[in-house]
Amino acid sequence: MALPTMIHTHLPPALSGGGMNRISAVYAHQGVASDTKLNRGARRLTESLTTLLNLNIEPLCSRKNLQYSNWDSFDDEKHNTPTTSPKEMIADKWRELHGSSDWEKLLDPLHPWLRREIVKYGEFAQATYDAFDFDSFSEYCGSCRYNRNKLFEKLGLSKNGYKVTKYIYAMSAIEMPQWLERSRLMDTWSKDSNWMGYVAVSDDEETRRIGRRDIVVAWRGTVAPSEWYEDFQRNLEPIGIGDAKVEHGFLSIYTSKNEFTRYNKSSASEQVMKEVTKLVQFYQGQGEEVSLTITGHSLGGALALLNAYEAAVNFPGLAVSVVSFGAPRVGNCAFRAELDDLGVKTLRVVVKQDLVPRMPGIVFNESLQRFDDITGTLEWVYTHVGAELKLDVSSSPYLKRGFNPLGFHSLETYLHLVDGYLSAESAFRSGARRDVTLVNKACDMLVDELRIPQCWYQLANKGLVCNEHGRWVKPRREPEDIPSPTGEQAHDLSLRIEMQESYKCSKNLAIC
Repeated sequence: MALPTMIHTHLPPALSGGGMNRISAVYAHQGVASDTKLNRGARRLTESLTTLLNLNIEPLCSRKNLQYSNWDSFDDEKHNTPTTSPKEMIADKWRELHGSSDWEKLLDPLHPWLRREIVKYGEFAQATYDAFDFDSFSEYCGSCRYNRNKLFEKLGLSKNGYKVTKYIYAMSAIEMPQWLERSRLMDTWSKDSNWMGYVAVSDDEETRRIGRRDIVVAWRGTVAPSEWYEDFQRNLEPIGIGDAKVEHGFLSIYTSKNEFTRYNKSSASEQVMKEVTKLVQFYQGQGEEVSLTITGHSLGGALALLNAYEAAVNFPGLAVSVVSFGAPRVGNCAFRAELDDLGVKTLRVVVKQDLVPRMPGIVFNESLQRFDDITGTLEWVYTHVGAELKLDVSSSPYLKRGFNPLGFHSLETYLHLVDGYLSAESAFRSGARRDVTLVNKACDMLVDELRIPQCWYQLANKGLVCNEHGRWVKPRREPEDIPSPTGEQAHDLSLRIEMQESYKCSKNLAIC
């Protein structure tokens, strides 16, 4: 059975009523198997790469004696505690937390305020998976299940204090290794485009807490498709006016457009930059400090870097940071140098056992810089950028040993490890609060003693509902959740009016 091309990994809290409960997964019609049924060829190749790269993956073993002798008491302890800590006021330290000093002295040991911010942005990236329609038998495959006004509410992210202002759609002008989802039906919402992410902005309360108006762009990614190992696009393509070059598949998704499509008459690049420009100009025009934080997992982390590069070129002096998870290399040394010159701050969160951050350029990468005196700067060598927070699966007493590429690359695994990370030399944080159950949503990473089913995250009844005649059918989407270019334009107008009214209220309470 082929390796699943895309699996999303985040658990929203319970959703209210109707045919949609809190479970939303890709398994219904794609025949996705557990990570123990990987494509044999892809598995052999990844195992070989693991050995080559000295990832030191340990054999399977029981973990029950590593931290807890009584897992039942562990259940009682964790189930009766909140999953988050109280929020801290970080307004005075926002620039350091946003990377002004490249997170110096904040990563090892990991500052607790920074840990919370990393998890926050990681959950924004998770939302792009949770709300995505992966069902290839749905006419809306490749779209978002919810409209912008409901997205954070449905996924339990309203607590973070941000409001979604724009959805981003993308297509590709070249043949891609199944990074974009397609419906099997003839009559679909779009035959070319995918929902690829969104733009959001902090509300007034969160803005006071974090010390500035924060604009967030979250990009959707992938989870270890076999094509990452077998068919990865290796060509570098120029970007900008210098020697900078980036992987041409990433650039195609970011910049492709077609006037005959419904959702990509403008490219993802044009869509996101138009929205960011509007928000930056509006809030800076009100005298506010503004930051741009771009996040994404896997492919989404690559798109985040391209987005940050373009934003920094267009907004000199704007605080632009990238927080990526399990992201691949994107460009060459000149691309990294230009990002540094533009002041883009990048924090790459990587798991030691995850192979995707080592691609492309498994052999030809930044390690060859030691030979620059002999070869000169090689324009075709892929290079990572920014600061790195390196995590290790073996640090957690809750995670199994053994070879599990899907589990290693899962964003839920990443967020679990961030929540438990203190320092490179410390044990897993005993006060970690994030729900451990989330890790097994789309893989089998948790120790058996926890008794959490593997790959448990799915639609109730595989997405079917029983109608008034007693027949099981696919439910219709609510009208406001059906993608519509006209609806996008109407929402933009209403949002603009809302922003203006909000500003009037904040400046003159008598108006309200």
